[in-house]
Amino acid sequence: MKTCEYKIEKVKNLEKKIEDASALIELLSDTDDQALFDELNSTLLELEKEVEEARLETLLSGKYDSFNAILTLHAGAGGTEAMDWTNMLFRMYSMYAEKHNYKVKVLDVLDGEEAGIKSITFLVSGENAYGYLKAEKGVHRLVRISPFDANARRHTSFASLEVMPEIDEAPDIVIRPEDLKIDTYRSSGAGGQHVNKTESAIRITHIPTGIIVSCQTERSQVQNRETAMKMLYSKLVEKQELEEQEKLASIRGDVKKIEWGSQIRSYVFCPYTMVKDHRTNYETSDIQAVMNGDIQDFINEYLKRTSVKGEENG
Repeated sequence: MKTCEYKIEKVKNLEKKIEDASALIELLSDTDDQALFDELNSTLLELEKEVEEARLETLLSGKYDSFNAILTLHAGAGGTEAMDWTNMLFRMYSMYAEKHNYKVKVLDVLDGEEAGIKSITFLVSGENAYGYLKAEKGVHRLVRISPFDANARRHTSFASLEVMPEIDEAPDIVIRPEDLKIDTYRSSGAGGQHVNKTESAIRITHIPTGIIVSCQTERSQVQNRETAMKMLYSKLVEKQELEEQEKLASIRGDVKKIEWGSQIRSYVFCPYTMVKDHRTNYETSDIQAVMNGDIQDFINEYLKRTSVKGEENG
């Protein structure tokens, strides 16, 4: 119901803006008022952008596109520099979520020894969160003068992003208790006395697949276990989806292996500024805007590209 109400409200808002634009056009037919003309031009530009966004939402037709998203960032090659890069990406996605009225909740985090983050798992809640953010899955490459290098040399660092839909339970996936290895440990993050004195953090290993999930940010062991089980269901669903995609690719004779972790984007701070997506070739020189969460254009280009490919394969 919430999804339907969201779509109906969006259409109603677009209809109202179209009516407002039509009223301005009628007024301009009887006058040459420059202020009215400027207002109409601004209204039409805004309307065009919102209609395009609504059209792109229709491309989110995947089984889990309307779901919340669970994101996990891992620092790659590059030591402290890569951990700082992971922290920068977490900030970028947090700011993207804020701009789109999504909520962010950290589920698990492992801080770097000197700076930054080794890995972090966080939940992004909101309409179509997974549908949009699945476009960000893969390896993100950074090129910059490292603030951690006393000789001010240029460094290349990597961080990978996993994106999964948040799934409470999947009917076609059965998790047997005997297939789980559950460990408890003390949380390592902030949390005061409760964190220091109780082993509330949970790590679950799914023995048949080797998948490991963990959660340490809830206040009780029971809550951490529930969240970790959601993450496990999500990972198993992701694994199932990947296997289905590889099977379809094999049937079509597609020689390119489908990989969730391939390098997708480069962020260059030096010797010039540029962010380039290697899948769509979309790029921008406004790297500060991107790092402040303005990544929707990259996502939109990816959605358009995958939509065209889907039509061709269909």
